[in-house]
Amino acid sequence: MLLLPDRAKLTPPSLMRLATGAAASDVAGAKSHQETVSVPEGVSVVIPTQRRPDGLARAARSVFRQRGVGRACLELVIVDNDEAPSAAPVAASLRAEAPFPVVYAHEPAPGVANARNAGVTAARGALIAFLDDDEEASEGWLAALIEAQARFDADAVFGPVQARTPDDVGPHRSYLEAFFSRVGPAEAGVVAQAYGCGDSLVRRAALPDPTRPFNPARNETGGEDDLLFEAMRSRGARFAWAPGALVFEDPAPARLTLGYTFARAFAYGQGASCRCATADPPRWGGVLRWMAIGLAQALVYGLAAAAAWMLRAPDRAFVVDRAVRGLGKVLFGGPFKIQFYGRRAAEAPGQMPVG
Repeated sequence: MLLLPDRAKLTPPSLMRLATGAAASDVAGAKSHQETVSVPEGVSVVIPTQRRPDGLARAARSVFRQRGVGRACLELVIVDNDEAPSAAPVAASLRAEAPFPVVYAHEPAPGVANARNAGVTAARGALIAFLDDDEEASEGWLAALIEAQARFDADAVFGPVQARTPDDVGPHRSYLEAFFSRVGPAEAGVVAQAYGCGDSLVRRAALPDPTRPFNPARNETGGEDDLLFEAMRSRGARFAWAPGALVFEDPAPARLTLGYTFARAFAYGQGASCRCATADPPRWGGVLRWMAIGLAQALVYGLAAAAAWMLRAPDRAFVVDRAVRGLGKVLFGGPFKIQFYGRRAAEAPGQMPVG
């Protein structure tokens, strides 16, 4: 997630295609590069998963196919965030075909922060890369992240995400793909903002806590990565962007609805106000500022969204999204808290899993 609204800047489709196209060309260049990057201190790739065996297998095998990185320095850490160890058979099968060690960690306590913490704890590398179980890494992904980390002496590196949706998604397909995608600068370099944990590489030595850096208070709502990167920023961390570190995301069908994305956009909007309110000490001036900004956004974009919806404008969902994010800045915490993660299967059989 971005530090302000979202892990993916909602961008007009033409700009999104331009940015991801540039990233794809960078990836192609990385694949043709003959040098192999080696990290003596080791690189751990962490994939948290929860009842997504097919997605886990696809994500893991994309890590196995990485080029431009010495395999001797790699390991894959699979974190099973199910109450029962349901991913254990898949992990065992993947271990048998892996070109480097595969570590299986079972974290029965539900929650996205719990899962990520278990992965960091189990990882042995000095560099830790995160990939979600609904993502598939391009072949030059890890090499691009490692190269940017070394080039810019970065404490965290982020790359682009390109969402893939079925052809039958419907009239809001461009919005849904933009929502689940991440667009950044065309060129590699140091960036002021942090992006989401999926498709990232962090230096363990820069983490506030080397084994459990994610705040369990965000287990159910998400945003645990926002809090981590904000804490790293306050300690002087350097962030970088690697346009060649492209991953593809295949959102679960249950997420490819306006109901889900608007609820998620509302929660993303809450982030800025919530971070100020929960700071130690609380930054009440910041809370009031973000609430004022959110109120203005909700009013302006709300009116625009109403008009766009009545006229059935093709990109009307983009405008509603902006209005909902503004409303989230005004209504946050307490009864407005939305739970996206952390429920056990018995409690919520249809709950969207980690990632």
